[in-house]
Amino acid sequence: MSEKEKKNEQDLELRKVKALEKIANSLDGLTLWFEEIDKEEWGNRIQYYLAEFHNKVVKGENDIDVSDIS
Repeated sequence: MSEKEKKNEQDLELRKVKALEKIANSLDGLTLWFEEIDKEEWGNRIQYYLAEFHNKVVKGENDIDVSDIS
């Protein structure tokens, strides 16, 4: 491997680490937010949004809704 390829590989690895750190910080922020919310007040709302997420994203990957096909 040439010096330039080694440098490019090191730069790529550094970018990967920085990206993972940003993702981890974002997830940490979301975790703190979820821990701090008033769960009694938000309980039904969160349940609704999680159900919507599940129906559109999780189920949507495996199921095809005929009404969405143009």
